[in-house]
Amino acid sequence: MMAHAQKLTEMSASALRERREALTKAYAAYKAQGLSLDMSRGKPGAAQLDLTLPMLDCVTAREGYLSEGGIDGRNYGIVDGLPEAKALFAAILHMEPAQVIVGGNSSLNMMFDYIAQAYSRGVCGHRPWCEQGEVKFLCPVPGYDRHFAVTEHFGIRLIPVPMTAAGPDMDEVEALVQDPLVKGMWCVPMYSNPEGITYSDETVRRLAALRPAAPDFRVMWDNAYCLHHLGEEGDVLLDIYPELVKHGNEDMVVMFTSTSKISFPGAGVAAMAASPANVADVKRRMTIQTIGHDKLNMLRHVRYFKDIEGIRAHMKQHAAVLRPRFEAVLTALERELGDRGIATWHTPRGGYFVSVDLMEGCARRTVELLGQAGVAMTPAGATFPYGKDPRDSNIRIAPSYPSVEELNVAMAMFCVCAELACIERLLKG
Repeated sequence: MMAHAQKLTEMSASALRERREALTKAYAAYKAQGLSLDMSRGKPGAAQLDLTLPMLDCVTAREGYLSEGGIDGRNYGIVDGLPEAKALFAAILHMEPAQVIVGGNSSLNMMFDYIAQAYSRGVCGHRPWCEQGEVKFLCPVPGYDRHFAVTEHFGIRLIPVPMTAAGPDMDEVEALVQDPLVKGMWCVPMYSNPEGITYSDETVRRLAALRPAAPDFRVMWDNAYCLHHLGEEGDVLLDIYPELVKHGNEDMVVMFTSTSKISFPGAGVAAMAASPANVADVKRRMTIQTIGHDKLNMLRHVRYFKDIEGIRAHMKQHAAVLRPRFEAVLTALERELGDRGIATWHTPRGGYFVSVDLMEGCARRTVELLGQAGVAMTPAGATFPYGKDPRDSNIRIAPSYPSVEELNVAMAMFCVCAELACIERLLKG
């Protein structure tokens, strides 16, 4: 259904009712198809997973299971990861290998463990957060629901901070960190989830120069999409660690990444990187927690990708799969909603999501209509702490899992449902 040129807010009540009738018929026709489409999570599709299948043959009885230094990948030990795996992630995160800890398959698990340690035992000799009163965490919004859930799990109070086109509103961040009970901040600095925004150089420098009142303040720097460009030229993120060193703040940021959307989401490798003091602190806990993560999987990844250039070449194949899907989403939005005055969105150059802001009060209704017609979306409000979007306007679209053909249908449905929800809102006055 092609959009009309007139903005909804400029239409008369009778014209809105006429438009609603046409959209209702289109919606009923889609609903009658018995669709079952999923745009709820950023899951790679089968075509992406197939790209890495040869990795499964890199560690076999024939190929061997010894690391470059002769470490037996089948056995216990090496709590912080194989040296060659540490070197690979050091290249990804622009850190020294000694400052890298390679873990299991989930960076979210590593982040949870870090927050659990800070909350129950403290970090780098500081008092546990649980003994300091109602501690708080800054949450750029819209943001990643799983990040928010980790800190909410520990009863930490979540403080929303608006995102701008350059990253979090740094005026607000700088003011909020003067509270000693503000203990940290979530960040997805490159191709942020869900808006696809990369922090500007100024934002990175201001973050690195923060003077928080809490000496145990930590920025959780989740660089999940640092290699996930959609085109030949992607965004460039300023390295934060050298900036931290300039200000004597090297302990303030803890970095995380993984190969979840590079190799296999359920069988990738995760890593963290930080200052020597933070690394030593985490390793003390890990020696009690584990006798070592899956070194055979680390070997698979190192042997398959070899080095950072191997990963970059591989990610171009991912981009070739993802690009038509993002184009399908953005084309539909522009064609159907671009001139309606009810929706705005950012066009990302990488990452996994498209974030749409509808007219206030319309996101939940849009997602409800889509669900009733067989299109699963991330719940409205999920991109805000406690699942509560104060404007009820933001919806996260995840284009990676469906086929392009399925996306074309799903996005046509999305635009019909969004316009219907907005017309309902306008007619209610």
